[in-house]
Amino acid sequence: MTDTHGAPRPGLSIDHTAADDIRVVTLCGEIDHAVTNDLAEALLCYGSVTRPRTVVDLSGVTFMDSSGINVLIAAHQSMSDAQGWLRIAGAQASVLRVLELVGLDQVIGCHSTVEQALAP
Repeated sequence: MTDTHGAPRPGLSIDHTAADDIRVVTLCGEIDHAVTNDLAEALLCYGSVTRPRTVVDLSGVTFMDSSGINVLIAAHQSMSDAQGWLRIAGAQASVLRVLELVGLDQVIGCHSTVEQALAP
Protein backbone atom coordinates (compact mmCIF):
# COMPACT_ATOMS: atom_id res chain seq x y z
CA MET A 1 0.00 0.00 0.00
CA THR A 2 1.34 3.41 -0.97
CA ASP A 3 0.92 6.39 1.32
CA THR A 4 0.02 9.41 -0.80
CA HIS A 5 -0.76 11.72 2.11
CA GLY A 6 1.09 14.93 1.50
CA ALA A 7 2.24 13.90 -1.98
CA PRO A 8 2.14 16.73 -4.50
CA ARG A 9 -0.83 16.63 -6.83
CA PRO A 10 -0.13 16.57 -10.53
CA GLY A 11 -0.61 20.01 -11.99
CA LEU A 12 -1.30 21.35 -15.43
CA SER A 13 1.29 22.73 -17.79
CA ILE A 14 0.11 25.19 -20.42
CA ASP A 15 2.01 26.06 -23.58
CA HIS A 16 1.04 28.59 -26.25
CA THR A 17 2.05 28.55 -29.90
CA ALA A 18 0.51 29.92 -33.08
CA ALA A 19 -0.06 28.60 -36.58
CA ASP A 20 -1.45 30.88 -39.29
CA ASP A 21 -3.03 33.29 -36.77
CA ILE A 22 -4.59 30.41 -34.86
CA ARG A 23 -3.57 29.97 -31.23
CA VAL A 24 -2.68 26.46 -30.17
CA VAL A 25 -2.93 25.95 -26.41
CA THR A 26 -1.26 22.70 -25.44
CA LEU A 27 -2.23 21.28 -22.06
CA CYS A 28 -0.50 18.52 -20.16
CA GLY A 29 -1.57 17.04 -16.82
CA GLU A 30 -4.88 17.02 -15.00
CA ILE A 31 -7.72 19.52 -15.31
CA ASP A 32 -9.67 19.94 -12.09
CA HIS A 33 -10.84 22.71 -9.78
CA ALA A 34 -7.28 23.48 -8.65
CA VAL A 35 -6.24 24.66 -12.13
CA THR A 36 -9.48 26.28 -13.29
CA ASN A 37 -8.21 29.85 -12.99
CA ASP A 38 -5.01 29.11 -14.92
CA LEU A 39 -6.94 27.32 -17.64
CA ALA A 40 -9.52 30.10 -17.93
CA GLU A 41 -6.77 32.70 -18.18
CA ALA A 42 -5.01 30.69 -20.90
CA LEU A 43 -8.16 30.29 -22.98
CA LEU A 44 -10.03 33.53 -22.34
CA CYS A 45 -7.18 36.05 -22.61
CA TYR A 46 -6.63 36.28 -26.33
CA GLY A 47 -5.72 39.96 -26.43
CA SER A 48 -6.88 42.27 -29.18
CA VAL A 49 -7.39 39.56 -31.78
CA THR A 50 -10.55 40.44 -33.68
CA ARG A 51 -11.52 36.86 -34.52
CA PRO A 52 -10.11 34.63 -31.81
CA ARG A 53 -9.44 31.16 -33.15
CA THR A 54 -7.99 28.59 -30.77
CA VAL A 55 -7.16 24.91 -30.85
CA VAL A 56 -6.88 23.26 -27.44
CA ASP A 57 -4.51 20.30 -27.63
CA LEU A 58 -5.65 17.86 -24.95
CA SER A 59 -3.35 15.00 -25.98
CA GLY A 60 -1.35 15.37 -22.75
CA VAL A 61 -4.39 15.62 -20.46
CA THR A 62 -5.00 12.48 -18.42
CA PHE A 63 -8.01 13.66 -16.38
CA MET A 64 -10.70 16.33 -16.69
CA ASP A 65 -13.65 17.01 -14.41
CA SER A 66 -16.60 19.39 -14.70
CA SER A 67 -14.35 22.36 -13.91
CA GLY A 68 -12.61 21.85 -17.23
CA ILE A 69 -15.91 21.41 -19.04
CA ASN A 70 -17.14 24.73 -17.63
CA VAL A 71 -14.00 26.57 -18.79
CA LEU A 72 -14.25 25.06 -22.28
CA ILE A 73 -17.91 26.13 -22.52
CA ALA A 74 -17.07 29.69 -21.41
CA ALA A 75 -14.16 29.89 -23.88
CA HIS A 76 -16.31 28.54 -26.71
CA GLN A 77 -19.06 31.07 -25.96
CA SER A 78 -16.61 33.97 -25.68
CA MET A 79 -14.88 33.13 -28.97
CA SER A 80 -18.18 32.52 -30.76
CA ASP A 81 -19.46 35.89 -29.57
CA ALA A 82 -16.35 37.47 -31.13
CA GLN A 83 -16.94 35.62 -34.45
CA GLY A 84 -14.12 33.19 -33.70
CA TRP A 85 -14.03 29.54 -32.73
CA LEU A 86 -12.62 26.98 -30.33
CA ARG A 87 -11.64 23.46 -31.39
CA ILE A 88 -10.40 20.51 -29.37
CA ALA A 89 -7.63 18.20 -30.57
CA GLY A 90 -6.10 14.94 -29.46
CA ALA A 91 -8.26 14.14 -26.43
CA GLN A 92 -7.30 10.80 -24.88
CA ALA A 93 -10.07 8.21 -24.63
CA SER A 94 -10.92 8.95 -20.98
CA VAL A 95 -11.13 12.71 -21.57
CA LEU A 96 -13.03 12.27 -24.85
CA ARG A 97 -15.52 10.09 -22.99
CA VAL A 98 -16.21 12.94 -20.55
CA LEU A 99 -16.71 15.35 -23.47
CA GLU A 100 -19.12 12.89 -25.09
CA LEU A 101 -21.06 12.21 -21.87
CA VAL A 102 -21.91 15.88 -21.44
CA GLY A 103 -22.46 16.42 -25.17
CA LEU A 104 -19.64 18.95 -25.54
CA ASP A 105 -18.32 17.10 -28.59
CA GLN A 106 -21.57 18.13 -30.30
CA VAL A 107 -20.96 21.82 -29.52
CA ILE A 108 -17.18 22.15 -29.90
CA GLY A 109 -15.43 20.45 -32.80
CA CYS A 110 -13.28 17.54 -31.59
CA HIS A 111 -10.46 16.37 -33.84
CA SER A 112 -7.96 13.53 -33.57
CA THR A 113 -4.93 15.75 -34.19
CA VAL A 114 -3.91 19.38 -33.99
CA GLU A 115 -3.29 19.35 -37.75
CA GLN A 116 -6.90 18.28 -38.38
CA ALA A 117 -8.19 20.95 -36.01
CA LEU A 118 -6.14 23.63 -37.80
CA ALA A 119 -7.58 22.71 -41.21
CA PRO A 120 -10.20 25.11 -42.61
